[in-house]
Amino acid sequence: MEAPQYVAARVQRALAEDERTSELGIRVDIRGGQLFLRGQVSGAERRTLIAAVAEEAAPGLTVRNEITVMDVRGPGEEEKL
Repeated sequence: MEAPQYVAARVQRALAEDERTSELGIRVDIRGGQLFLRGQVSGAERRTLIAAVAEEAAPGLTVRNEITVMDVRGPGEEEKL
């Protein structure tokens, strides 16, 4: 069985190198048979793509997607109450 830190490194490399994600800001933790993804992204679609790439890079592990989606507004945009 591959050491958890090597699996985490492989997933992080896949997230960085895959053209669908090119993501450097996601933390990957392995505990038992579970892979945890943590961080923030700008949209729900991106969050889903990151989980898909992680699943491909670490088959056999259960992916727990704990990535949050940031509320991104342009300059001058205000929250409507």
